[in-house]
Amino acid sequence: MLRAMPRSFEFWFDYSCPYAYLGSETVEALARRAGAEFTWRPFLLGGVFRAVGTPQKLSATLSAPKAAHNAADLLRWAELEGVPLRMPEGHPLRTVEALRATLLTGCDPKVIHGFFRAYWEHGEAISSEPTLRRVLAEAGHDPAAILPRLSEAKDELVRRTDEALDKGVFGAPAYVVDGELFWGQDRMHLVEAQLTGRAVPLPGAPSVAAPPSTPRTLEVFFDFSSPFAYLGAGQVEALAARTGAQVVWRPLLLGGLFRSIGQADVPLFTFSEAKQRFVGRDLERWAAYWGVPFRFPTRFPISSVKALRAYLALPEARRGAFRDAVFRAYWAEDRDIADDAVLRELAGGSLEGSEALEIKHALRAATEEAAGRGVFGVPTFVVDGELFWGQDRLGLVERALVR
Repeated sequence: MLRAMPRSFEFWFDYSCPYAYLGSETVEALARRAGAEFTWRPFLLGGVFRAVGTPQKLSATLSAPKAAHNAADLLRWAELEGVPLRMPEGHPLRTVEALRATLLTGCDPKVIHGFFRAYWEHGEAISSEPTLRRVLAEAGHDPAAILPRLSEAKDELVRRTDEALDKGVFGAPAYVVDGELFWGQDRMHLVEAQLTGRAVPLPGAPSVAAPPSTPRTLEVFFDFSSPFAYLGAGQVEALAARTGAQVVWRPLLLGGLFRSIGQADVPLFTFSEAKQRFVGRDLERWAAYWGVPFRFPTRFPISSVKALRAYLALPEARRGAFRDAVFRAYWAEDRDIADDAVLRELAGGSLEGSEALEIKHALRAATEEAAGRGVFGVPTFVVDGELFWGQDRLGLVERALVR
């Protein structure tokens, strides 16, 4: 009987990415669990950014609330994975020499971990000669034999960066499984499922946790125009049942929110072609993960203002069914949720009151309140004042609800 060949598993990284650092701490264990043929793939992130048109200092382009969320999110992941992390002064720091040294050591894992920890635990300039010497020596290599040869690895680093681009890599960390691209250490459960064919729990979600004696409130900010809000909204009731959480649904007009914080109306259209392709595939993977139907609509973007007003005009007892029906109509059935006839059907025959002045004011006020509370996109989940953005953070949300 022929044995199945091990799956090919590549980890593409640059030391300047904190999420690549977090991923580097767990990726080898993942490969061992999956029995995969694993390789480290260093590349120059700045070179990829230049090629795809991404700003070199990406964090400087974020709105203030998104930057604040990302900083908190990074620390949450570090705490979850049990690794120290602090943002180095002057980040992003130069990594070219450290990457070349890594290549000259044959991508020795001890060297890779040494440079990552020097950067993200100790805030060191890892391309400075003292740090290069120390990391190489501690990993068992002779700095005097490697440092004079750094220029020899220049072309190899360029070649690997070009190879990353050819594979569709647009950021770090990137995982490539038998040619299929995954981006972000928060997708490692999807990577493991791809490698093993087995379902893997959502990162952060407690395996066994009793609901707290005093149920927490879970606020869910949403707009029907977001595919990730559709995916996330469908998981909320089960999450509430497991945790005993009291759910408060918070509709908002995403376009109005974006305008108030200076965000592009359709962020997807600002992404590079490679990232847009990835997002499309990512949506399909998440829909499969949650076991829900999904079809990217032919009408995108779409105006959701009528649907949101209709939601607010309905009695509380009827809102849940309408919310689910609108999400499903747009993101699974490709129906026009800006059409009055479609909305009347989904609402049970009437849109009475949806164009009333007080309803219009209520939607505007809800959007302004969301912006004032630091919401910058949907879905956003809030637990005890702590904000989580994205349906891919539901594991962390559940952790917060039962801690």
